[in-house]
Amino acid sequence: MMDFPQAVLFCCDHNAVRSPMAEAMMKKFYGQRAYVQSAGCKNDMEIDGFSIAVCAEIGVELSRHRARSFEEMETHGEDLGQFDLIIALSPASQHAALDLTKTYHLAVEYWPIIDPTALGETREAKLAAYRQARDQIKERVIARFGPPSLA
Repeated sequence: MMDFPQAVLFCCDHNAVRSPMAEAMMKKFYGQRAYVQSAGCKNDMEIDGFSIAVCAEIGVELSRHRARSFEEMETHGEDLGQFDLIIALSPASQHAALDLTKTYHLAVEYWPIIDPTALGETREAKLAAYRQARDQIKERVIARFGPPSLA
């Protein structure tokens, strides 16, 4: 485990399911210890209702999240170079992060988190898939950054 980073960016495909969950958990577990944001390769979806529901089950607030892309971050003057760690939760976002950070000295980690959006036919089956993704993220966050200091 490396030192606790000062600024972490989580990314996935749409910034609607996995990366917002990771961002919200990190903020809940560690508070102001790190600046935490999330982004997607694309911003073409709103925050996912199932993500909001399964995070609420563990006391993590997601309903106010606004999805955004790498491109929008740059448009709003956020420089990827301000982060010391980018954690990609999907293969596409890992490629994008590596591509966008070629000129920066920062670490990009890949955590293979399931994409629950295509899983499950019924509401219960969908919730189970989203819980699985949530729990994978939670386990990885705690394994990587240590026991929650605030949760």
